[in-house]
Amino acid sequence: MLRYPTEALWQEIAFLAYHLHWPMDELLDLEHLDRVRMVRAVSAMNARAWEAVRESA
Repeated sequence: MLRYPTEALWQEIAFLAYHLHWPMDELLDLEHLDRVRMVRAVSAMNARAWEAVRESA
């Protein structure tokens, strides 16, 4: 059985906790693929927000 790298898990948890303010238990309960989808979705939202800031400057 393969295990997901611990450091990668903590990076994902920290990223989502920082941006979404979700409790640790909820973040740890996410399935791996759901967590990865959430990280990608939040990253995309951040990219769009920063692009809008750059365009308005």
